[in-house]
Amino acid sequence: MGATAAPADLAAPPDGVMAAWGLDGCATERVRGGLINATFLVRRPGGDVELVLQRLHPIFAAEVNLDIEAVTEHVAAAGLVTPRLVRTRAGDGWVVDGGVWRALTYVDGVTVHSMADAAHAEAAGELVGRFHRALSDLDREFVFQRAGVHDTAGHLRRLAQAVLASAPAGASGSDELLGQSVALGREIMDAGARLPPLGDLPRRATHGDLKISNVLFARAARASAVCLIDLDTLGRLSVAYEMGDALRSWCNPDGEDTTDTHFDLALFGAAVRGYAGGLDGLLAPAEVDSLTAGIEVVCVELAARFCVDSFEDRYFGWDPDRFASRRDHNLVRARGQLNLARAVAGQRLAARELVAAAFG
Repeated sequence: MGATAAPADLAAPPDGVMAAWGLDGCATERVRGGLINATFLVRRPGGDVELVLQRLHPIFAAEVNLDIEAVTEHVAAAGLVTPRLVRTRAGDGWVVDGGVWRALTYVDGVTVHSMADAAHAEAAGELVGRFHRALSDLDREFVFQRAGVHDTAGHLRRLAQAVLASAPAGASGSDELLGQSVALGREIMDAGARLPPLGDLPRRATHGDLKISNVLFARAARASAVCLIDLDTLGRLSVAYEMGDALRSWCNPDGEDTTDTHFDLALFGAAVRGYAGGLDGLLAPAEVDSLTAGIEVVCVELAARFCVDSFEDRYFGWDPDRFASRRDHNLVRARGQLNLARAVAGQRLAARELVAAAFG
């Protein structure tokens, strides 16, 4: 889940960046739709895509590229397709020119923003399982890790503080949105108090942001997942958080910009079946048992984050074509994720049975 969007006014990489990788005279094409980094496809004259150049968002330290290089080398050695870091002609991993720039190899495929069907869900799950298995023997302390990632208790504390500080003003009726934020915040805190426990789970090397648009699919009629992209979020997480976020994204076809979210059990069953197949017995029983609970926890955590920004009005990007303000947009997002958490809780038994069948 990203913050402010990549700058829309950056038309092309600077000449110095192009020269660093020996790309003088190449054509560039800005890839639209990315929420964080500014991304360009680079082509030789009359040729195919040569490389992908990216200017990193300031939330990522340059050293994240060292983690990407190590992890992609490791998973490529295990036989997985992956973008690879391309060093400059001088041997550097990145260039600083109005921001941090890097180059990656190009992998052809299709990105989607909602799960098409159960076949795609199973293919995505199987790919993530193979990715996790490939990283299971990675002995690395990550150079860059985002602070406070999936600190559910911390996000709920921030929400409680925002509600407490704003409750008197919200009750006055002078700010209708503030009153809505206070009321919704209390609902989210109540849901947080009733979340199922995750237990003490191992922290594995993970992708860190497995929304469906970070799974690259093949350009073919048959559903086939090629590789995972957007690797700036690599780090160590429990599978409850890693897959909770993935399955929250994959199994809610309605997306995050609506309150009318729902949890699709057919997509969930296919995804966990694929994931179990890709893992080939890697997870301990407690990790398997945490998969369904992880979805509820991540949904409530994200609802809390969206609701906090409905008070603070400063973090998440928003769509001015559909919403009157960032606060309006975040209230809808927060309500949608809370509704999704409730939908998962209402189907908890059926979801657990699907997990048991997949891993049995």
